[in-house]
Amino acid sequence: MLKSRLQPAIRHTRSLPATPPRSDRRERRRLETHDRLYRAALELFGERGFLETTVEDITEAADVGKGTFFNYFPTKEHVLAAYGGERIAAVERALEKARTTTGSVLDVLEELAADSAGQSHENPAVLRAIYAAHASCAPVRAELQKRMRISRKILAEIISLAQKRGEVRSDAAPIELARLIQTVVMGFTMAWALNPETQFQPTAKKTWDLICPSLRADAIQSSTKRKRSIKE
Repeated sequence: MLKSRLQPAIRHTRSLPATPPRSDRRERRRLETHDRLYRAALELFGERGFLETTVEDITEAADVGKGTFFNYFPTKEHVLAAYGGERIAAVERALEKARTTTGSVLDVLEELAADSAGQSHENPAVLRAIYAAHASCAPVRAELQKRMRISRKILAEIISLAQKRGEVRSDAAPIELARLIQTVVMGFTMAWALNPETQFQPTAKKTWDLICPSLRADAIQSSTKRKRSIKE
């Protein structure tokens, strides 16, 4: 169980940096406490399950007072909301990269798929706990659906860019292709979490290599040729 204490090192040098403003130090401590609670909660969710983990378990593991938890998370479910926020941030970074890259937008989508589990690819038990919470807890499920809609909209913007560059087929709406990608990514992420016999990222890449050809612009031409040959 996580039981970490922050022990900042003190170094005496002749030229010390200017002392940061008190407000900056307070904000840094606040962020450190938030992160400690968040990481402790995810670790416990993986060990015990979401429903079996209490707020007191989390604060004890994070080595803070029980009341401190509610200064950062209104409920235990909000920890999973924070996890969802991390994934939205990853899609937003991918959009920014797609807008500025001189390379392939499809390559950006591949990187995003390979990173779809975030840091949890190192701990499949955490992913299993997250999916179990989504299946068994209505508030968590509602939050998941909300965040998936947000991510889907951003993902559709990336796909739209790829369509304008002639990389992705234009016979389907970006939002529908985004929905397809989300469904496939969630499917292989869940499947891997249930049976993690291989490393996540190579598995994600193999899955992406299977679906990517159907997204490409030349897939329309191939489909048209097949239909013509069947008719003939």
